[in-house]
Amino acid sequence: MNEVTQLLQSHRSIRRYTDESIPEAVLNDILRSGQWAPSSHNVQAYSIIAVKDPGKKQALSNVCAGQKYVANCPVFLVLCVDYYRLYQAGVMNNLPLNIEETNDLVVGAVDTALVGENILIAARSHGLGGVMIGEIRNNFDEVAALLKLPPYTFPLFGMCLGYPAEIPEQKPRLPANVVIHEETYQTEHIPTGLLEYEKRSAAYYTKRTNGRKTTGWTKQISDYMSRQRGIKLKEFILKQGYGLK
Repeated sequence: MNEVTQLLQSHRSIRRYTDESIPEAVLNDILRSGQWAPSSHNVQAYSIIAVKDPGKKQALSNVCAGQKYVANCPVFLVLCVDYYRLYQAGVMNNLPLNIEETNDLVVGAVDTALVGENILIAARSHGLGGVMIGEIRNNFDEVAALLKLPPYTFPLFGMCLGYPAEIPEQKPRLPANVVIHEETYQTEHIPTGLLEYEKRSAAYYTKRTNGRKTTGWTKQISDYMSRQRGIKLKEFILKQGYGLK
């Protein structure tokens, strides 16, 4: 491994932070690094909202299922799919904004996700840690009101950033041969790979919870995916001006 791949392969989600604030120069460097992520057709269909105000972080924590680290981290980022800028560019040039296709939503989501990963890696290079927060999508209307989001935008995920107060044990990942394929999708490796991963992940959770949770990834994720999940995305993004044809 080299220095970069070692950094990538040492990822951990950090949920406890020291009281040390993030210097503005460091935060600006991190966010600027996010802007240099690849972008489809250079649409740059994302925005980043940095939240430091304690009251606003607490309100966002309440939206995010009461996750305390959203309120306690020095900086909470909200990464949004954003076509409002593109709408304004069209106004400047007397052209309409056409985002009727579902692909436009996918392009914005991919752009935003790439920016988020750049930000997280840049933050770690400065000695910070972070965790992605999907629960920002629990209540679109409340988040939109708190952040004063205009039309053609919606929050995709949040990210806590700060200096780690605790570094947890690394969570195991799926075996490479069930994720990485050569030339074609190779289904024959999946059953044995999942069995192997169930054993390794069960051992991890058993140790992490002192025996309170003993099931592995396949059992946990099967239960999660078998239930309806309550995030109401379609109604909100239609209201924000997306077409989804």
